[in-house]
Order: sequence, then C-alpha cells, then structure tokens
Amino acid sequence: MANGKRIVLNTWGSFGDLHPYMAMALELRARGHRPVIATMEMYRERLEAMGLEHAPVRPNIPQPKEQAPELIEKIMEPRTGPRFLMEEIVYPAIRDAYADLLIAVEGADVLITHPAAPAGPLVGRKTGLPWISTVLAPLSFFSVYDPPIPPVMQWTTKVFSLLGPRFLKLFFDVMRSEYKAKPVVEFRAELGLNDYGNPMFEGQHSPLRILAMFSKVFAAPQPDWPPQTEITGFCFYVGNQESDLPPALADFLDNGPPPIVFTLGSSAVWIGREFFRESIEAAKQLGQRAVLLIGDERNHPGTLPADMIAVEYVSYESLMPRASVVVHHGGVGTTSHGLLAGVPTLIVPFAFDQSDNAEHAARLGVSRTVYRAKYRAPRVAKELNKLLSEPLYAQRAREVSVQLKQENGPARAADLIEQVLDGTPNDVEELAYASGD
Repeated sequence: MANGKRIVLNTWGSFGDLHPYMAMALELRARGHRPVIATMEMYRERLEAMGLEHAPVRPNIPQPKEQAPELIEKIMEPRTGPRFLMEEIVYPAIRDAYADLLIAVEGADVLITHPAAPAGPLVGRKTGLPWISTVLAPLSFFSVYDPPIPPVMQWTTKVFSLLGPRFLKLFFDVMRSEYKAKPVVEFRAELGLNDYGNPMFEGQHSPLRILAMFSKVFAAPQPDWPPQTEITGFCFYVGNQESDLPPALADFLDNGPPPIVFTLGSSAVWIGREFFRESIEAAKQLGQRAVLLIGDERNHPGTLPADMIAVEYVSYESLMPRASVVVHHGGVGTTSHGLLAGVPTLIVPFAFDQSDNAEHAARLGVSRTVYRAKYRAPRVAKELNKLLSEPLYAQRAREVSVQLKQENGPARAADLIEQVLDGTPNDVEELAYASGD
C-alpha cells in the first residue's frame, strides 16, 4: 500500500462541494498521506482548523453571507443559474485557476478534481500527473438510462422514460453542442492539448479513474457510465468541533416530540425568507414543533411560537436523526445526510442537481417534492402530513439509513486512490495526458 504521498484535492463551490473532500482528506491523512485541499481562499480557516493543508485556487468569491442577495438569486435561478455561475464566474478565471493549481500540484503524487473546477483536467493532462476525477451526484453522468431531471421542465421525468435511450442520446448530443464552455476550450488549445471533449460533460472525466461519491442505494451504475467509474458511497464529513448541539436547541429537543427541521444549506438560505415564512405557517397548520436552520441571525424570521426555534447552524448528523421530517433544498450533501438520518424528507429544489437528487430520493420511497414556485403553506402542510401519517415513508427511511451506515465512503475512496498510487489499475502506465500523445 502506498504511504506518505502528497495528494491534491481540487474542489470549488459551497460547503456541499467542500465537505466530501474534507472527509476524504481526513481519511487519507489517517493513513499517513499528505492531503492538500486546493480551493477558494475563504475556506482556509475552516480547513486549517481541522489540521488540513490549504492551497489557494481562484476564482475567489465572498462567503454567501457577504454576497449581495441579488447575486445568490442569479446563481439559484433554475433556468439560467448554472450557466450564469459558469460563464460569469468560473470560466473567466480559468487561466488564474490553472496557474494556481500548477503551483499546488508541485511535488504531488496524484490530483483529484471536482466537476465544476475545469482547470483540474487541464493541469492533469498537461503535467501527466496521475489524475482522478470525481462526481458528487448522478446528474453529472447525463445517462440516457437514468436521465437527469432539470430544475425546470419537471415533466421530462415521464417523457424521457417514454422516449427511450436513443432519443435521449440525440437530445444530450444537441445540448453538448450548444454548451461549449468556450473560454476553457480556447485555453485548452493555447496549452496545446488535444480535444478531449466538452469540459462540462465528457471532458470533466479522467480516463484513469472516476470516483462517484454517492451510494449505490441512491443511484445504481448505468450502462453508459464511463467504464472507469467506481462508486465509493457518500463521503460524510463529521467535524469534531461541530458535534455538540447549542444548549437552547438541546433543551428544546429534549422537551417535546421530534420536530420538523427546515434547512436550505449554506447558500440558498440567504434567499430563503419566503421559504421560512411558509414553513412556519405550514408547521402551525399541522400543530407541529419546528427547528429552522437560518444560517445567520440576519435571516431570522422574527417572533416565533413557543414550539419553534431558529438557530444559525447545527451539524446535520447531530440534528437530523432527532427530527420527524427534514425539509431541505436537495443539495446532494444535505440529501445524503437526510437519507443517513433515517427520517422522511420533503425536498424543495432550487437549481443545479437538486431536482435530480429529489427524484432519486423519491424513488427510494423516503421523500416527496415541492418545487420552490409552489412552496406555499397549504401545499407544504399537505405534503408534510403525508410524510408524517403514512408509515411506509418512515419505514423506508429507516431501511435506507441502515444500508448507508454499512458503507464507508471516505475509506472506499481512499482505497481506490491508493490503488492508483500503487499502479494497480491495468492502464495506469498506458494513459497519456500531455499534448501530442
């Protein structure tokens, strides 16, 4: 087994994009390796608090609490948000990100990349450094056998199943041709690299190994996934310093039945005032206790009934298992914690992969979905009542939780990384990344 290797994990995005790589890094460190997380400067303090090395990689954006709500709203807009994020923030910084990452990988033994950090594949291919790519959610594969559910046009769920894989392949080919990631393609040509495919689709994947960082329970392998894909299981990050509940919340939980937990993660929470207002009213209509995770005191919805409490932040692993139902936005990190907790969930997708994650959770029989535009108290109360009153949801949630607890995503990921470090994959020495190969 390879030991003492320098492993660079390049990621970019919200806490949901950071925490799985922290979980992997902590596992790798426990095995004697030297992991480095290459990401935005704003995460340095968080990483160093866990004793993890940080390497700065642009683009840098302010923490959500320092961003204008208008910017977050643009990013979270279902139809145009992903394109805005990539074309206005990520792609224009491709040269800066590449330069930063080149510095970060000096002396490294392997590079691990995130699907929304397009400089990573460029560095891997140009340097010839062994490179492993990752995906956090099944949507990233754009499988014609498990078609992604977009944050708009939810009706496609039934239509795609009727049209079949052949039509879907044509549809996805058109989509790839229209979304070219032009700044990345142009920079790739400047670097003298061969055309390895659309950077946001097939081009994000390493020809050496892909880690699918979710559970087979959540999404089974599909025939059109790249053959070098390995499912690790969810990589749950548990920060030791975040495990204790605030005294007021602990007292609240200890003195009443399990509450409904309402949360929007670390980004959408900043545009969630309407969400919290409707959530409070829905809980009132049902006569249910509630915990609101509001992210920051500035998001506080005001005076609350005695059977509700608002707290800024609590670790999901401490709170969710004590809920009756969890209501959240469908980010893959929050979704995975909801599944692990063993309680039913109501998912309110905003953008990105959230609709697709909601669909996968619904297929498991543990969750229902209400889209943001229809998130109104009467509808929410109706959906919550079904989750609370129909025993099958709770039963399936417990069964899924048991299955997930038998997995160890970080350990499996570390095993697969060490295989690459040891040259175990048959094609490790045969693969060439650099120009002209």
